[in-house]
Amino acid sequence: MRGFGELESVIMDHLWNQDGPATVRMVLDGIRTPRPLAYTTVLTVMDNLHGKGFLAREREGRAHIYWPTRSRADYAAELMGEALADSGDPTAALLRFVEQMPANEVSRLRRMLRTTASSDQSSGRRQ
Repeated sequence: MRGFGELESVIMDHLWNQDGPATVRMVLDGIRTPRPLAYTTVLTVMDNLHGKGFLAREREGRAHIYWPTRSRADYAAELMGEALADSGDPTAALLRFVEQMPANEVSRLRRMLRTTASSDQSSGRRQ
């Protein structure tokens, strides 16, 4: 999996921030870009995102409504997992990543890991 292109990122960001599905027209009217975009450009990018599996769609009247197939957090986790796998040394890469995190985020990560480990132990799951 690769990261999104510039317009793909803008569109996905907009859809992740929506309360529900959106049509191409709704997305076009809701995004801000340095230069005006044509309806067909947004339609093509959203169709491509659908083809790549990032958007689901359903016909509603004459148009399709689109929504993300995964959350922003799921997408970020997939990218991070892929980057770690491609690093050649996932442990070293993860350590460098954590070293670059702000202290408050490292503290939060520690708390979450302790909670997860404690939950795993109480449910009998192996780590």
